Amino acid sequence: MFHDRARIHVVAGRGGDGALSFRREKYVPRGGPDGGDGGRGGDVVLVADPDLRDLSRFGREKWFAGGRGGSGSGSRKHGADGDDVVLGAPVGTQVFTDDGELFADLAHPGARVVLGAGGEGGRGNAKFATPTRQTPRFAETGQPGEERDFELRLKLLADAALVGLPNAGKSSLLARISNARPKIADYAFTTLEPVLGTVDAPDGHQLVVADVPGLIEGASEGVGLGHEFLAHLERARLLVHVIDAAAANPAEAFATIDAELSAYGAGLESRPQVIVLNKVDLGVTPDFAPSDERVIAVLRTSAATGEGIEDLKRRLFSLVPQEEEPPARNGEVDLVEYLVYRPKPDPRRAFRIYRTDRGFRVIGRPPEGEDLEEALRAAGAKPGDEVEVGDDVLEFQ
Repeated sequence: MFHDRARIHVVAGRGGDGALSFRREKYVPRGGPDGGDGGRGGDVVLVADPDLRDLSRFGREKWFAGGRGGSGSGSRKHGADGDDVVLGAPVGTQVFTDDGELFADLAHPGARVVLGAGGEGGRGNAKFATPTRQTPRFAETGQPGEERDFELRLKLLADAALVGLPNAGKSSLLARISNARPKIADYAFTTLEPVLGTVDAPDGHQLVVADVPGLIEGASEGVGLGHEFLAHLERARLLVHVIDAAAANPAEAFATIDAELSAYGAGLESRPQVIVLNKVDLGVTPDFAPSDERVIAVLRTSAATGEGIEDLKRRLFSLVPQEEEPPARNGEVDLVEYLVYRPKPDPRRAFRIYRTDRGFRVIGRPPEGEDLEEALRAAGAKPGDEVEVGDDVLEFQ
């Protein structure tokens, strides 16, 4: 089954705790503080992998956590950084936040985005030593990593996309012109999920062509199967409108699909189109050539006999619009790998927790009630520990 949407939960690694330690050696009975810093928590990263085709992995796995940073120790030894978790996703994957805002668009192979940043490691007590405070008896605990929910949506990247009514012969046509082997049968809605195929030219050039489930009237409003896959047409530079030449009224078939593309929007209403009158082997060759500036060619083919197939392949390479070049800066091309919207600051970062020789100290603007208890518990607090919050000294329950 083709997966083009998924919901995931990411928890970046917590930073390691700073060490509360003093140098104690045989001839140095009153050495100074030597606690090292904690390591940084591991990130959760999403990377566009050109070898992946859908989001099926995220149907099985939905929770991803970065590694926790190691705690510091004496002799100013720093803890190790936590392990990053690197997730692969198909090129064309978009990442949305819980409130529906676009967070990242992985439109190029190798594009990457940090979904959750690991927490900073706590500073050891050696960092707090000053001429007037020579024996600091506290050290920072590590900061929590970012924790968030995301929705992943895949929009296929194709040079051209086949559109048309069910049973127009799109799958047969794709099998004829490319290396794809879609399911082919003589009934409507044979194609239930998008299929990608590669078309090869004699000079070595290649085009990627997508076949999506057939559209029917009302598809843009959720009717039929194709409405779920209209998004996959958004990035195609050319729409190949396949019409059954043996149908009673090719003009009506064209108008039906064109109306759905216009209703969906997202630029599909103005996308260049090639009309392919398929199944001409059935003896019907309608004279259909709409006067529409978007229609740049009308071709006749037969996926069954191969008539017109080689001409279609040649024409595709000449008709697919050239990919737009990104704007140049100072004479150099600057490729944008992804769009990113910065997450809002985590309210937990408005305060810090320090480990003392008697328990814990909270500095800053701590939350109230259960949120503070959760933060202390994550920092290692146990029942009976002393907790200083401002001028109050509490016992952790």
